[in-house]
Order: sequence, then C-alpha cells, then structure tokens
Amino acid sequence: MKTSKLLITAIVSVGLVLGAAAQAKERDEENIDSSKVPAAVQKAAEKEAQGGKIVRWEKEGNVYEAVIEKDGKRWGYTFDAEGNMKGRHDESKEREH
Repeated sequence: MKTSKLLITAIVSVGLVLGAAAQAKERDEENIDSSKVPAAVQKAAEKEAQGGKIVRWEKEGNVYEAVIEKDGKRWGYTFDAEGNMKGRHDESKEREH
C-alpha cells in the first residue's frame, strides 16, 4: 500500500513539474514587431515564406520565430540571430497566442 501511494505521489509530482516548465517556456516567448528582427533573420524568413506570408514574429532568448501562413496552414520557422534556420514546426500543435 505504501509503495502505490509513493508511486502516485511521484507521478503527480512529475506532472506538476512538467506543467510548470511548459508555462515558463510560454512566458519566456514574446511577440515582437518586425522592426526588432535582425535583417538576416527577416531575409531568411522571407525566403521560407515564398508563396505565403509572415503573420507574426516571436522571440525567445536569442531565437527568433517567424509564423508563416502557407497553403492554409501556419508553420513556425526558428532562426538564430544570423539567419540560420534551426527548425520548423506545425503551429496548430501549439496553443495560439
């Protein structure tokens, strides 16, 4: 009986920690105006956006994200400050801001 209570407590604790970490990530991410995005990042994002449009910019630490709407879907493209693309993800899998 003590083992199952300990296991349940551990599972709940891990869930709470992961939830708090996800909320902290969302707080660190901020929407920014395109005028605050380095020219190299803007140029790289515009290249990726061909056939679509950039709907917003986000920044988290030194990483910039262009949310690009293409073919009816929204994609998040992440770049470092030099304009090197770091990744792409489906924005529909994230909570809208």
